[in-house]
Amino acid sequence: MRAWCSSGFRIGRRWDGFAADWPITWDVNLFSPMKSLFLRLRHLYKRFFGAFDYLQSPFLLLVRLYWGWQLIESGWGKLHHLEKVTDFFTSLGLPMPAQMAVFISCVEFFGGIFLALGLLSRLTALVLTVNLITAYVTADREALFSIFSDPDKFYAAAPYTFLVASLIVLILGPGKLCLDTLLDRWLAKRASPEVSDRV
Repeated sequence: MRAWCSSGFRIGRRWDGFAADWPITWDVNLFSPMKSLFLRLRHLYKRFFGAFDYLQSPFLLLVRLYWGWQLIESGWGKLHHLEKVTDFFTSLGLPMPAQMAVFISCVEFFGGIFLALGLLSRLTALVLTVNLITAYVTADREALFSIFSDPDKFYAAAPYTFLVASLIVLILGPGKLCLDTLLDRWLAKRASPEVSDRV
């Protein structure tokens, strides 16, 4: 004996060989209110958290301005006390400590300027990230190796907050409120007449 369910599927024999001759009903309309509620909640969820997308560029701007300024001050201070920086690098056993002192000071000073302005942002963030990881390895090795055993020591190290800010810009980009955006638009306008001429 064969039966038909309300959704239109024919019911034949079951997998065990017995005829499925009992009445089978399946009202799809029972799930319509649930489906509508789910779609409504999903729409509200996307609209609510979609509003936070507008905060991404202002947030990245604040990160760049604040930590860019901190790097500028740090680099400026090192440039005006190169002797102390050289002595510190000498105590760490770094090669060419005098040259390294000038180089690191310039990386922080000019890197902070580029980061704050949003110019070559991701390249700048990459250079700063490498520099800060190197600072962990050379000057705060104990804190670096305590990242799991004693996280507070890792967080308290001087390079930590600078490293986090650099990684944010490196991974998420500088946002729309930066010189990189203006540069991209200018280059796009310069390229569009050349494309039209070729066509």
